[in-house]
Amino acid sequence: MKFSKCGPLRGEVTVPGDKSVSHRSVMFGSIAKGTTEIHNFLQGADCLSTISCFRKMGIAIDNKGDTVLVHGRGMHGLRKPEGILDCGNSGTTTRLISGILAAQDFTVTLTGDASIQKRPMKRIVDPLSRMGAKIRSIQDNGCAPLEITGSPLQGIRYLSPVASAQVKSAILLAGLFAEGETRVTEPELSRNHTELMLSRFGADVHTENTTAVIRPAPELYGQKILVPGDISSAAFFLAAGLLVPGSEILIRNVGINPTRDGILRVCRKMGADLTLLGVNQDAGEPVADLLVKSSHLHGITIGGAIIPTLIDELPIIAAMACFAEGETIIRDAAELKVKESNRIDVMVRNLSAMGADVEETADGMIIRGGRPLSGAVIDSRLDHRIAMTFAVAACLAEGETEILGAECVNISYPGFYQDLERLVQ
Repeated sequence: MKFSKCGPLRGEVTVPGDKSVSHRSVMFGSIAKGTTEIHNFLQGADCLSTISCFRKMGIAIDNKGDTVLVHGRGMHGLRKPEGILDCGNSGTTTRLISGILAAQDFTVTLTGDASIQKRPMKRIVDPLSRMGAKIRSIQDNGCAPLEITGSPLQGIRYLSPVASAQVKSAILLAGLFAEGETRVTEPELSRNHTELMLSRFGADVHTENTTAVIRPAPELYGQKILVPGDISSAAFFLAAGLLVPGSEILIRNVGINPTRDGILRVCRKMGADLTLLGVNQDAGEPVADLLVKSSHLHGITIGGAIIPTLIDELPIIAAMACFAEGETIIRDAAELKVKESNRIDVMVRNLSAMGADVEETADGMIIRGGRPLSGAVIDSRLDHRIAMTFAVAACLAEGETEILGAECVNISYPGFYQDLERLVQ
């Protein structure tokens, strides 16, 4: 797709449901007793992969668009699928479902697309194996495809080398079925959607500082889930509203979970005119409307404990930094190298192609803002967050920007380009 510099963005937008919450609502609903009713479910390719996997294991799921009904069969109600489970492009599906499958009474093979088959799975294979799981990388390279044979599990105390909600969640889900208590300690607190939602479904789970603790559950029970808008999707409109002169955007019903709101803290630290309206926690996760107005931003240093709270927003933050005054340093973000693409390398290459002053470091990048950007040909590497980042950058760049593989936004935000175009005055 081709994009050009645009005028102010004004109006309201409602972003799709949170990807993390949508995945978990289907998974937990499938192993709960009774029906789980999910509203504002994200109809992106990743979440549809989760639905597909559980349907193949005998779970009846009615996908009515905005509402999804999951007819759970209880903790031990999954059936051996016919054939391989395909997780598509979804790391969340691959890693979280592994924790559940580790305790079932059948053998299954998990795989995904070319990107998934390069992403590190040893980080879940090792702790799940310590719990007694029979799980192996078929190609013996620490990646999918994975073969999992369900077996009796024992609770463990695990010190995770990375702050990763996917790793933590895989272990906690195995802990639901394990004998004794399971504890996962992280270097920093990662997003806590699993802990919050499992508690609603009836699990005995709590947090002690950066340690999540779970005890085996005799049963989970179906719930009504209202999925908040995804802050990772809202981030692109936050950036556009801040950067494009004369803009004012109201982003409705956005999840502002404190383990996910790092983008809001960074925007404010950079000098953003950003207001939270109607804050409430009626649906179990805190939500608010975000009012953002064009602002004069300045560079900052981003690192340490805040990184897990904005790991998916770092590409758009890097683009914002190009238009900020002074230097922005992003560090402690080596995890970006093992996302859908190596996001450090991809961002540096593409921003440089547009004329930005950006330098790659071992665990992040240094961006010296203030240099005007020009349109370029952008290779998204089929990474949805890269494609959306450069659609926003193109709104401020001189000339035409062409994004290769632009359709990959369907992974998390199928209507993104239409929503962006609608706001342009």
